[in-house]
Amino acid sequence: MRPHDLNLLMIFDAIMTEGAITRAADRLSMTQPAVSNALSRMRTAWNDELFVKDGRGIQPTSFAKNLWSQIQGPLGELEVAVNPTEFNPATAKRTFRIAANDSIVSMVWGPLRKVIESEAPGINIHAIPNYDMTTDKILKDAEAELTFSKYQEPGTVIRAEHVLDAKWVVVMRPNHPLAKQRLSLDNFLAADHLLVSVTGDVTGPTDQALANLGLKRRVAMSVNQFHNAIALLKETDLIAVAPSLVMEKEIFSGELAVFETPVEIVTSPLSVMWHKRQDQDAGLQWLRGLVVKFIRERVQRHDMLLSQCCRKAYCPDTVKRLIAQRTIEASEFTPANIQSEKPLREHEGEAKITA
Repeated sequence: MRPHDLNLLMIFDAIMTEGAITRAADRLSMTQPAVSNALSRMRTAWNDELFVKDGRGIQPTSFAKNLWSQIQGPLGELEVAVNPTEFNPATAKRTFRIAANDSIVSMVWGPLRKVIESEAPGINIHAIPNYDMTTDKILKDAEAELTFSKYQEPGTVIRAEHVLDAKWVVVMRPNHPLAKQRLSLDNFLAADHLLVSVTGDVTGPTDQALANLGLKRRVAMSVNQFHNAIALLKETDLIAVAPSLVMEKEIFSGELAVFETPVEIVTSPLSVMWHKRQDQDAGLQWLRGLVVKFIRERVQRHDMLLSQCCRKAYCPDTVKRLIAQRTIEASEFTPANIQSEKPLREHEGEAKITA
């Protein structure tokens, strides 16, 4: 390969990564006319338009997309070989973009910021919206370095590391009429349901599980944020099926009563994903390691608390009231009893903490 061919490939990679000639020029410390001239030489050498105008931006042709998929890996390896620099969090000055929803932000941003303040003061973390968690387009378009997705079939250029399996539970206000009894399937179906849908779709995993049984619920209201859902659940007779993690504060504080779902809903696996072109990126490896660590630690604590006090019909405050009312000793409300669903006493069998 001639030297100028390699230079063209590097400029081409920058244009594909940034999605704009101006940003590519900034990335390469070149002038915009110089990058435009290089693009003209590419079009002549490779006999393809490569990029076409799309509004104020540009879109790559099929040839450009195919070429990029083939050169990203080799170019990245070459960059590491030529410039084997180590990433030092203490001195690094860099901005990372993470596509994440509010649940991920609430789990990760706090502990991540503490590490940055103590160990990596020059690192910036910017969150960008992640409305569609079933696609890897954000990574392919270089809009973010990391994203979180339910996408189960990463391609040859997408990497993924599993971080959690969301558990579905039924939540409602503690003094809801259904919170005083076992949550039967009939009562569940008869209730008015609240659905959280960031896309506006009024069906979810619960509806699919019910449809498989020939059943249907009434989605009486929908919102696009869990914050709004929590306020509605506290003030109305609506019930909701939601991932327990996103409402753990309200569940563990007793602000919401929690039940296991009366039908089996498949857990939702979530993975952190990145593009193959950054496999050797030491800075991104550092960040990804922290993000995965924080999420897994949070999930471990959450699952332990959920299994001990909130997987069944009642949260701690309700348990305390039952103890006072029935003079049942606290030792009988052990995590082991709750998890195994043993009766509290043989003659108190109807008071089991079950869903």
